[in-house]
Amino acid sequence: MISDVVIRTNWTGTPAEQEALLTHEWIVTNGLGSYASGTISGVPTRRYHSLLTAAIPDPHGRYVMLNQLSELVRLPDGTTQKIGGIELTSGALDLYGMSTLREFRLDAGMPVWRYELKDHVIEKWILMPHMSNTVHIGYRLVSGPGPVRLKLRIAVHFRRHDTSLNEGPPLEFYDLKASAGRIEVHGASIPPLCLYIEDGSPAFTIEPKRFSDILYRIEEQRGYEAHGNLWSPGYFRADLVPGKTVTLIASTENWESMLALSPAEALQAELERRTTLLRTARPGFDKSLVKQLLLASDQFVVAPADRVGETARMRATGGDVRTIIAGYHWFTDWGRDTMISLEGLTLVTGRHVEAGLILRTFAYHLRDGLIPNLFPEGEDEGVYYTADATLWYFHAVERYVSITGDRSLLRGLLRKLLDIIEHHIKGTRFGIHCDPKDGLLIQGDPRYALTWMDAKLPDWIVTPRRGKAVEINGLWYNALRLLEKWLQEENIHAPLSQISQLADLARRSFNQRFWNPGTGYLYDIVDGEDGQDDPACRPNQLFAFSLSNPVLEPEYWQPVFEVVKDRLLTPVGLRTLSRDHPDYKPTYHGDLRTRDAAYHQGTVWPWLIGPYVDAWLRIYPDQHKEMRDFLNELLEKHLHEACIGSISEVFDAESPFSPRGCIAQAWSVAEILRVWGKVSEEGQKAAQ
Repeated sequence: MISDVVIRTNWTGTPAEQEALLTHEWIVTNGLGSYASGTISGVPTRRYHSLLTAAIPDPHGRYVMLNQLSELVRLPDGTTQKIGGIELTSGALDLYGMSTLREFRLDAGMPVWRYELKDHVIEKWILMPHMSNTVHIGYRLVSGPGPVRLKLRIAVHFRRHDTSLNEGPPLEFYDLKASAGRIEVHGASIPPLCLYIEDGSPAFTIEPKRFSDILYRIEEQRGYEAHGNLWSPGYFRADLVPGKTVTLIASTENWESMLALSPAEALQAELERRTTLLRTARPGFDKSLVKQLLLASDQFVVAPADRVGETARMRATGGDVRTIIAGYHWFTDWGRDTMISLEGLTLVTGRHVEAGLILRTFAYHLRDGLIPNLFPEGEDEGVYYTADATLWYFHAVERYVSITGDRSLLRGLLRKLLDIIEHHIKGTRFGIHCDPKDGLLIQGDPRYALTWMDAKLPDWIVTPRRGKAVEINGLWYNALRLLEKWLQEENIHAPLSQISQLADLARRSFNQRFWNPGTGYLYDIVDGEDGQDDPACRPNQLFAFSLSNPVLEPEYWQPVFEVVKDRLLTPVGLRTLSRDHPDYKPTYHGDLRTRDAAYHQGTVWPWLIGPYVDAWLRIYPDQHKEMRDFLNELLEKHLHEACIGSISEVFDAESPFSPRGCIAQAWSVAEILRVWGKVSEEGQKAAQ
């Protein structure tokens, strides 16, 4: 299987490559929030690395089910060779198979490993059938005489994927059931792990073993519990012969669902699904790396399998639940991230129906004029401590209506949108309210960080930003103007004059209050909790003129943009704070407290490229090529590092701009996809 969308990395098998094999990662998902993920070497370095992490209905959430495999082959001459994966030993995880790995590639977005052993070449690939908590791990003898005996030792420790490595049932608690080649591992009040080998005259040998004190080195670097234990019930063996594929199938589904599709049928169905995803995208995405980014975007759009009650209620009304996972591995769905990502992940990719479902899903959860900040793992209800997610909702609705022309959804939401504005005018939770004197939105609650700069530890909010935040008021003005426009279009006059007058007041006040003549750019906060204005140079000021309805007067656009360009722009995104600020942190590393101190204090966020490009094109509407070159350089470099084929959450603020945080982040992928479509030559032609 070699598609026309391939990202390829080659390896020589030398010890010098060990670090790269441990730091380059991959991820596969299934549309339910489940995933398989690991390093190219196969050695797990994170607690999240597994071959099957399944989304199990609430109150469980996502569980690590099939942790690791040990892979051994015996060649026809009787010699044995380790490939990929891990070698389970008492007290350690040893890297091996490096000398035989010659290529790792993403082929139509699916990870493929190529191993060369004497006169034999073996390929392995991994896929997850869509909407099934199942993983297929396939092995094929590409060249060389057969049969080659394959031995796969299973290693498990069931636990919530975001809990400590020592959580979950004791290793002696596991139970094994085997019948006619069907293996079930039971270990908790969750569905069992079902295992089966397709083809290769398979057999399973029961040989329980315990492996203790396994080191997960990235957890150690991040200041978390870094040692864990695994239990193995035994191992499969099967024979690889030319022209045949041996597939290990692991699942938490029932046996009928798990085996409904043969591995060949599942592979063909997934390839057809991915081909359809590429075909339905808007013009401008014909470049191979951008096609890969389109495939990566699919990983974040999910039907949350764990929220059973919500799904049942939505389906009873003829709808369905869709949402966006903010990032892998540890994020769930966040309101802010979802609304920012909606255009890039669903609208420019042609997934209009799912975009509408996402908007309806969050509208269902509207409370006190707010949409949820996030949905905690394994819970059906969201939490609401955010000042901007609901304002981003207006932006997402506007982009949906503009691109799809679906005004029926808008009409269905108008009452809720009015309710949001009324709550903000009167005042709602967390101190969010409109100041009647100037029409600006103020927010602040000492218990929470309510803006997107939300790093928080129990005893410390790193960037509280209480007061009138610049991007919050850019979003507030945009929401008021959008509502004014929609009310006019729908011939609804009752609150129209009030909304229009409030928007006019907010615009005048914004330009009077936020422009800082002493620095030549915008204050980040005015009327802060100490009564002071914050002159920190941050990227948030771009939202004053990057949105559909700019609140900032045009005369200030270029000076603000040039400051952001000169002080905050890097090859991978925008710094969150300028270097001359005393709180600036050049790197994002260390334990949780150290990382949170840097999270929005210099650390680069690639999603900010989106508003940067929007602002650039407002000032330089004919300079699309410069932005294409910038985006192309980023993709050429970054899609081959960190999580192959996706975009990381954050980067260090200084060269070499090392990728950090989540290995695959929704709004990183979404915003770069969105603006690529905006600046590509084909996208421009389609827009004309």
